[in-house]
Amino acid sequence: MSGFTAQDVPEQTGKTFLVTGANTGLGYEASKVLAAHGGRVLLACRSKGKAETAMARIRAEVPGADLDFVPLDQADLASVRACAAQAMAEPRLDVLVNNAGVMVPPLERTAQGHELQFGVNHLAPFALTGLLLPKLAETPGARVVITASLAHKGGNIDWDDIDAHRSYSRTQRYSDSKLMNLLHLFELDRRLRASGSPVMAAACHPGFAKTDLGRHSGPFRVLFPLVGWLFNNAAQGAWPTLQAAAWPGTEPGQFYGPQSMGGASGVSGVAERTAQARDPMLARRLWDISADMTGVDYGLRPVD
Repeated sequence: MSGFTAQDVPEQTGKTFLVTGANTGLGYEASKVLAAHGGRVLLACRSKGKAETAMARIRAEVPGADLDFVPLDQADLASVRACAAQAMAEPRLDVLVNNAGVMVPPLERTAQGHELQFGVNHLAPFALTGLLLPKLAETPGARVVITASLAHKGGNIDWDDIDAHRSYSRTQRYSDSKLMNLLHLFELDRRLRASGSPVMAAACHPGFAKTDLGRHSGPFRVLFPLVGWLFNNAAQGAWPTLQAAAWPGTEPGQFYGPQSMGGASGVSGVAERTAQARDPMLARRLWDISADMTGVDYGLRPVD
């Protein structure tokens, strides 16, 4: 099957990428490929030690790789703002890759009191994107990449309990957060186009890829060593991220993911999303709630 792989990433010399959660998994693999093609990569991570270890590993394979660490804890919007401030000081920023996330943890809360998956997987990328949009807009062809999941298909946002104060299903809340990622993409794409912004937004999902993200996922961790050969490894799981971030043919508002086994594995290409993920009323409602909860104003007018 023809499709996109890391072999299709063109030269990225002169470009700067900010990749969240870049010390492991998909973020690490994408960062390594982008650096190998000449890009400057800012690794936005919680742990300086883990980021430095990741940078050393990349430089061992890519001598002279242009890498730097930016502190980022997506469970704290104050840290998101500090990360954005540091990235704004860069000479240029071409691509923001919103990659970091959490998957099916026990009920926990962010520094601002939000349910962890809602806060980390949606509110933090929403805030970081809005804060960095002016910087991205300085560079024609700049991009925002939002990482979603096949799990978005099970999303059913409980608008009356969006922060899980009354009930909590870890798998449902994960699916909800991934639906939010695609609703964010949908509304962001509409507003960018309507405003004539030079920034493009796209989304991706890795299918079933072996990463550290599933450390809370119980049976999946046990089964993956037995059937993992059917699915993508972390490097292959990063192909959709790279397609959204670096492929010249990436289309505004498009969603990319693996093309085999119902989107679970294989080369990258255009992925399917549910009708809910394209619902303008849901997207507008989520946008307004997110802007209120984060205090971040994108400066983009709504689209009728």
